[in-house]
Amino acid sequence: MPLTPAQSVARLLLEIEAVHIRPQQPFTLTSGTFSPVYVDCRKIIGFPRARTAVIDFAVQNIAENIGYEQIDAVAGGETAGIPYAAWLADRLGLPMLYVRKKPKGFGRNAQIEGHFKDGDRVLLVEDLASQGSSKITFINALREAGARCDHTLVVFFYAALTGSLQVLDDLNVTLHYLSTWKEVLEVADIDSRIASADLAEVRSFLANPDAWSKAHGGP
Repeated sequence: MPLTPAQSVARLLLEIEAVHIRPQQPFTLTSGTFSPVYVDCRKIIGFPRARTAVIDFAVQNIAENIGYEQIDAVAGGETAGIPYAAWLADRLGLPMLYVRKKPKGFGRNAQIEGHFKDGDRVLLVEDLASQGSSKITFINALREAGARCDHTLVVFFYAALTGSLQVLDDLNVTLHYLSTWKEVLEVADIDSRIASADLAEVRSFLANPDAWSKAHGGP
């Protein structure tokens, strides 16, 4: 049976070894939660064929869920979102922006680089989302500068953490994503790429991230 687009992205992440599993030395997510697994979407930039495929899937996602003519510019969040924004803007024939976490502190003291007009509809692009909190700074910066930001797109969404969409819902921003843990686990089973003990830890974490984090010394 052919893979779905989300499963295809998951397979790409597994093929380039962007999925790291380390139950004994948990990773700390942006939210502060301890996790036995981390997806490093930054690795995609070093694999030209993989990144071309990911951008293909991103363009398809935009066409199906947002609409080509509903976006006036593409913005990347500092720093992981910048290459994705550049590739997507190029593919869509749109202006590209990038947003700093804070104003640079000298010169024009700019937080947003690039050009856009008041009211332009800007798609914020990042590599991944866990609880969405890291998007707040970028979304607020764009809106305060006069842009509309109603959509954000990521390559990977954890889709497991408590309140993972509430932050964005409160900002009236829709999250779009190419793949989640569901697809990674499905492909891992198909391809037998991950040891059964590691898969068990990941499934335990996904079933109750807060409990797993606390049991392993996290908040």
